[in-house]
Amino acid sequence: MVQKPFALSIEKVVTILESNAQSGLEEQQIQNLLNKYGPNQIPKDAPKKRWRILVDQFLNPILYILIAAAILAFIFSDVIEGFAILVVIVISAGIGFFMELRAIRSLEALRKMGQSKIHAIRSGKRVHIKGMEIVPGDIILLRTGDIVPADARLITVDNLLVKESALTGESVPIRKVVKVLKGDSPITDQYNMVFRGTMVTSGFGKAIVTSTAKFTQLGHIQQLGIDASQEHTPLDKKLNHLSKWLIWLTLFFAFVVIVAGYIRGKDILLMIETGVALGVAAIPEGLPIVATIALAQGMLRLSKRQVIIKKMEAVQTLGATDIICTDKTGTLTEDRMKVHTILFGDKSLDDVFMTHVSMAIREQPIFKNIILASILCNNENLGTAIEGQGDSIEHELLEFVKYLGYDSVAIKNTNPEELELPFDATRKFMATAHKNGKIIRVYAKGAFEALIPHCDYIMDEKEITPFKTKSEWHTKVNTLADHGLRTLAFAFKEMNELPTSETIVDQLVFLGVIGFLDPARSDVMATIDVYKKAGIKVVMATGDHPGTSKKIAEEIGLLKRDADPDEVLIAQNLKFIEHINPTLFEKISKASVFARVSPKQKLDLVKFYQKNNHIVGMIGDGINDVPALKKADIGIAMGIRGTEAAREAADVILKNDKFTAIEMAIKQGRVILENIRQFVVYLLSCNLAEILSVGIAAFSNLPSPLLPMQILFLNLITDVFPALALGLGKGENDIMERAPKDPKAPIISKSDWNSIVLFGMCVSVAVIGIVMYTHFVLNLSEKIINNMAFYTLVMAQLFNVFNLPRQTESFWVNEVTTNIWVWAAIVISLLLTFGVTLIAPISDVLSLESITIYQLFLVIIFAMGSLVLAQIIGRLMVFFKN
Repeated sequence: MVQKPFALSIEKVVTILESNAQSGLEEQQIQNLLNKYGPNQIPKDAPKKRWRILVDQFLNPILYILIAAAILAFIFSDVIEGFAILVVIVISAGIGFFMELRAIRSLEALRKMGQSKIHAIRSGKRVHIKGMEIVPGDIILLRTGDIVPADARLITVDNLLVKESALTGESVPIRKVVKVLKGDSPITDQYNMVFRGTMVTSGFGKAIVTSTAKFTQLGHIQQLGIDASQEHTPLDKKLNHLSKWLIWLTLFFAFVVIVAGYIRGKDILLMIETGVALGVAAIPEGLPIVATIALAQGMLRLSKRQVIIKKMEAVQTLGATDIICTDKTGTLTEDRMKVHTILFGDKSLDDVFMTHVSMAIREQPIFKNIILASILCNNENLGTAIEGQGDSIEHELLEFVKYLGYDSVAIKNTNPEELELPFDATRKFMATAHKNGKIIRVYAKGAFEALIPHCDYIMDEKEITPFKTKSEWHTKVNTLADHGLRTLAFAFKEMNELPTSETIVDQLVFLGVIGFLDPARSDVMATIDVYKKAGIKVVMATGDHPGTSKKIAEEIGLLKRDADPDEVLIAQNLKFIEHINPTLFEKISKASVFARVSPKQKLDLVKFYQKNNHIVGMIGDGINDVPALKKADIGIAMGIRGTEAAREAADVILKNDKFTAIEMAIKQGRVILENIRQFVVYLLSCNLAEILSVGIAAFSNLPSPLLPMQILFLNLITDVFPALALGLGKGENDIMERAPKDPKAPIISKSDWNSIVLFGMCVSVAVIGIVMYTHFVLNLSEKIINNMAFYTLVMAQLFNVFNLPRQTESFWVNEVTTNIWVWAAIVISLLLTFGVTLIAPISDVLSLESITIYQLFLVIIFAMGSLVLAQIIGRLMVFFKN
């Protein structure tokens, strides 16, 4: 390997690597180097094995409790209950396994098949080898369309253009040179180097490989990604917190029942069994299944919209996201330079693709000459060009003249080229001479500072005059550059005789300047507006020019027009460390645009937000985004344009590369988070009602309203279906107009716990109420009392689902009453509950029998009373609170 090869002469690099610039390495050298450095492969996380995916499904806090409950059930000979709980565990883990496996298969379909190949010179012969076989010292040959297999120092170039946006974020292909550069040149200025993973868009080159595998620039960045620890999802954290509450509640209820029974002189073994049964009742067995199905449903919905979720929990994480960091090039922009501004004479035409260029301007000789220069001093052919190859600036010039209605092919045919002075990296301009009748016209284009010394005259709308305003034009061009535009100057002259290569650019007439910009995607602004309403901050982190970053940020609505330059922070000199002074902390916290950001700084920026309690989503497509994608709470990669490294590191992949798809994914995540909150409140309030009913009856010497197997039936059947229906809800209409949930807040807030207690107590009042009425007033048998209490509890729990919408909403029309799955769940639960009485073996196990119409009427009245009571108390609480 060679340190700073860009600052060394070619001869020095060849000597250090013990190679030969003409014949390359010998076979024995190659074998020794392969043994020393290994194959040219970037280290990455090993693909997740199926057994690992399956094991991960069981690493769920709720499942831990269920497994413990199943073990206790078997210990106390409740075999049916034990197996029933095991079925819940298997179903939940199975759904998670198959959904994650499905996502991994989708990802595999996106990966490029096979290993790229490259031409090299070995032992004096030209060979075609796999990129992984390249070693330091190899002489490689580069041509249009090649993916560079390793970092290499250029030996010769012929109009070589390399697109490095995947590595540096730079939109425009870089023109390469071979001269020695300064030792402190940053990677963006190492023009005599080519880097692994970048693409040759035009020309040819010959280079000597200076580093391979993990020693390349890509390897260093990938290592940052491997070292970056992946965050637990907010859902994991919140379920962990909830599980701790449930564990303590379970232990508390079991202990109270066991101690109370023992004090009253009951059999200790019986009390332990009863305590375990009530402990199991405290655990919402349906929670893992419903949460898994809700996440899977969101995953499937998004997959139909070209959004691949690699892990189900990522759907919910999207919903909790309050900061989105995004790259600029190709994500917020089209990743192609387009003509934006034309300066000529005293005119300035801005946003030329968006505004009409009048016929009066088109007819002016100066404008016509700029158009002719764009067509004739151009080596691209619009009809035969391959997308992504060739000179993108020349291609876009032809696209622009086509947009204006000019036929570039016809113009080239009527103005045949007689002489060309090709573009040279040192010269920084090109010129061509064309014959039209007896007149020879010379057209030139190139860098303003390189072309202007050859311009003695200037053309305006009326005439050609001596060029005395060069300093003013310098100011104009610098202003365009400050706004992030890339500029190209144009000149021409007319002659009677064909010039020579030495005289072709003498005494040129300056025409004007065209400014190019990688334009913002048309659909991004509306999405940014949605994010603002949703309380989500969008942060642009790009390696590009500050002026370009500011311009695009203004166009997409991220910054206000003519925003203060201080709102764009140049990250080059920033350190996103934990302990920084308050002024810098405030500046970083408020900033929405960071320019000149390195891959390490993107990673540090994500860490900075996470340390300040934000849920961070990172959108990227390039190699330079990999560390930040992996560290972020939710990494989002582009499926088409994204590099394989970015797709591997991400949690979510956008198959259609649309920034707007994230809005839909975030909405789906928020809906799922709200659905999870609702069905957790529902399940816990129902389970609390069971515990309170059994506990109050036990302490009051009332007939038992629930038997152990009835509790299990409720928890596995009538609790699960309504909860599942809630998990499939489409969400409230204004869900994207609310601020994100506090990432620190548990999945169940204090107000939710209040609701759980209120709803649970109201259901318990109904159950205890019917037990007391049937026992003291009707003097019914204990079995009938138990059955009526059981049916009351079933119906009260089903009615409880209508308590879940916000109390500020209409009781009759809300997201629950309009959810068709809720009504289906109620019907299924009722059919199952009353249907089992017709199946003797099951009804015997559950100790159930048919009841009379009058008894059923009482059940409905008491059950409905629980809903009415909960609504009255809930709305009164809201009234007095306001």
